[in-house]
Amino acid sequence: MAPVLTPEPASSYITDRSVINMPPVEPSHRRRKQARPQELLDAALALFVEKGFAATRAEEVAARAGVSKGTLYLYYPSKEELLKAVISHNLSDRIAEGAALAAGFEGSAGALLRGILIEWWGNLYDSPAAGVFKLVITEVRNFPDIAHYYASQVIEPAHQLLGDIVRRGIAAGEFRAVDVDNAVHSLILPMVMICLHRHSLGACPLDWHLDGRQFIAQHVHLVLDGLCVHPLAGAAASPAASR
Repeated sequence: MAPVLTPEPASSYITDRSVINMPPVEPSHRRRKQARPQELLDAALALFVEKGFAATRAEEVAARAGVSKGTLYLYYPSKEELLKAVISHNLSDRIAEGAALAAGFEGSAGALLRGILIEWWGNLYDSPAAGVFKLVITEVRNFPDIAHYYASQVIEPAHQLLGDIVRRGIAAGEFRAVDVDNAVHSLILPMVMICLHRHSLGACPLDWHLDGRQFIAQHVHLVLDGLCVHPLAGAAASPAASR
């Protein structure tokens, strides 16, 4: 008569009980699919800055991202839509984050501007996203639709954000009663120029004796010290430290 085999309890098969509660492993092809839009945007930005928007072919972007041209068009139906997505991801989304920070910030206008501009522009300068300025400035004249998109999605919301902060400082008696539009241009245009420099003259094998992050910080302090009724009052902590 054959012996009766009694099944062991399930617990005897599992030495690590945490395995029971582990989330299912996502298939690698699905992870790859979710990462693909970002890979396409990174490839497009790199090529657009290197070669120019007009000179870059869609198949080159697809090859750089490791996909087919057909796959590229599944995500972005045209090269123009791809450039708009590059602009949105690298600039528009960052401006929206700054606006959300400003909406909940309770410190001084000077501290808010210093925190947003020095940290935001410093991170932007150190990232490939700084190349968007070179890309847009050199290409938009030949692509009016891109120019309108950039104006509505980047220039206008950024100007509105910084203008509102300057107006807040004026209303609180912290800033001098200056022309707000000119104040915003004074803050922004040199910051755009430092990013352009990095991706043009700064790419040449020459020693320009220019530290981008130091320039950004000093520029912001100089302009805000000129704005502030009492300059020392504007030298507060950054928004991150004040929350």
